[in-house]
Amino acid sequence: MSLPIETFTNLSAASGWRPGNNFGGSTLFKALGHPKTVAAGHAMAARLKTMGRVAVYEPAGSTAADHVHAFFGIGQAQIADVFVQRMEQVGAKRLGRLARPVTELHAAKPDALFVAAFDAKAIVAQLGPLVPAGLPVITLDDMRLPDEWLANRTNYLDPVNFATNFALLTDAGGRHSRVATANYWARYGATDTDLWLCLFGPDGKVLAEWVEELPPALNTIAIDSRSVRQRFGLGEFTGSLFIHARRPKGHDVVKYALDFFSDDGTQLTCTHDANAWPADLYAGIPGPETGERITLWVQNSHPVPIPAKAIGVNCVGHDAIVPVDGEIPPFGTRAIDLTALLPQAKWPDQIEIHAGRYFVRPRYEVRRADGRARIAHANVERIDLKPDPAIADLGASMGKGYIMPLPVLPVGEFRTVTVPAPMADTQADLPLKILLIDGNGRTVAAKFLGKLPRSACPPTDVDAWLKEAGANLPSGYGHVEYLYDFRDGGGADGWLHALGKYEQRSSGHMAETIFGAHIYNVPTTFRDEPQSYTHKPPGLTTRLYLRVGDVPMDTLCHLVYPASLPWHKYSTTVLTLHDGEARPVATRTVQIACGGSLHWRTSTMFDAGERKAAGAGAWVEVRDTTCRLFGFHGLVNGTTSFCLDHMFGF
Repeated sequence: MSLPIETFTNLSAASGWRPGNNFGGSTLFKALGHPKTVAAGHAMAARLKTMGRVAVYEPAGSTAADHVHAFFGIGQAQIADVFVQRMEQVGAKRLGRLARPVTELHAAKPDALFVAAFDAKAIVAQLGPLVPAGLPVITLDDMRLPDEWLANRTNYLDPVNFATNFALLTDAGGRHSRVATANYWARYGATDTDLWLCLFGPDGKVLAEWVEELPPALNTIAIDSRSVRQRFGLGEFTGSLFIHARRPKGHDVVKYALDFFSDDGTQLTCTHDANAWPADLYAGIPGPETGERITLWVQNSHPVPIPAKAIGVNCVGHDAIVPVDGEIPPFGTRAIDLTALLPQAKWPDQIEIHAGRYFVRPRYEVRRADGRARIAHANVERIDLKPDPAIADLGASMGKGYIMPLPVLPVGEFRTVTVPAPMADTQADLPLKILLIDGNGRTVAAKFLGKLPRSACPPTDVDAWLKEAGANLPSGYGHVEYLYDFRDGGGADGWLHALGKYEQRSSGHMAETIFGAHIYNVPTTFRDEPQSYTHKPPGLTTRLYLRVGDVPMDTLCHLVYPASLPWHKYSTTVLTLHDGEARPVATRTVQIACGGSLHWRTSTMFDAGERKAAGAGAWVEVRDTTCRLFGFHGLVNGTTSFCLDHMFGF
């Protein structure tokens, strides 16, 4: 059973678009479960339990009292009545009571009133004569963050006040991790944004708490597990890093790249931000290949325990759910052996996580018998979608419509395997075809996959496909596109995902990444597509962040120019190398064929003098005002190891 809180909402259908967050969630649960205010929440609940007959008032259709009860147990107080403002809610059961209209509050003669709202001063004043003189009144303002934390002090639940996220941080067994992000809020006029950080151990206890200052310009910052361990005198740890960007502007999302690396160089892997809204379901975890074991890293994102057997796992397309034993403490981290729980799961099976809204998008780790490991993330599996017949009719005005692109890395160095991933619980089938496209934008092979059942999505090995088709990639690299194809029927909802698995031929080291489809580079719109990071749809420009690895690492970037209809024949893509102080060091302009891709390395794009001048903390801005690109980044440690994931924009 899911935790009874609202976390994830489809904003495009519900409350409209806002920058940086087309699919987002409620701010209320973030405000109530914030690590800095949890103690005040428990104190508020304890006080309510001592106040006799308590009346609860929920204004404007709010369900805040239910959220407070889920976190702090106020239902155990002597709740006499629940009063509501909206007449549509009268008679509904709330906190074990039938909701009454607030006009009956005075006659109820409670001993205390709990107003389940922030910014409650005006709300209490509006109750006027309904509140008897001297009646004690408690509001959620008793557990506010300090005003100096807030970008908007007049609307506490403004999403920009709760730009938060979780990262998995580890420094143990010779393996380290690093969070890298940029002060992209400076682009929107923020001048005093900083990061409040709280590191929790596996048991949920605070290991460290501190503030990282951000430079005023659009610049990068790195949080390295080795530095954290030294600064706070910690032993080995693997835990949850809570990140709160205070006083931001423009974006209410904390985005970052997350690298994991070992002292001996054999472990190198990367992923990205955890998505700040805990979901009911996650999917897209590939079953293990021979000799592999898969660990799921669960980061409890709330101030309440995850009860034993409250979460579980199953193979996608199969109903048998295996529950997870043992309680996970508030803000605790647990490594769960998926291979032991699902011994029947084998590649190309996929694994589904029943998360019950208890944790943010989880990472999983694949470890092989030779000690090599890779970490990637599951994705949100939607529960609010259903097939939309209109998608099948998009072709006339939107060409390919939804495109799910994945890179084909240089075939001389890497093996590429891709597989579609069911990512909504209503996707009974996936009607798909796949295209193999060279970097020059020309399709070299195409294959109709059929109306695929969710339990059996076949992988495509690019090596085998090229051989079978008698084709080659003249550029040496390219990308694949998964597209809807309804020739055999089937339904589509737009939430099409696919996973890419990559193997370095020299070392056998592997990486994997997953993402969802969008409509690219057309001026017409459908729902909230084509998406934009900074403006309303259509999104027809690009600004991507590329972190640059430390020597001896090289940095790879694979940019794809997907186009649902023909757009500009070539992109005009500007690559600007910045130093650690956000000063531009060098600029290159490259062109990518419409429908094609470009694979490049910082070692060849920028000369040795430029890279030296950029120094530590260097980064590259990928900017294009003519088209929307989709990017992938990674690090290459010679012929020993590499990593790969998709980039983030701002």
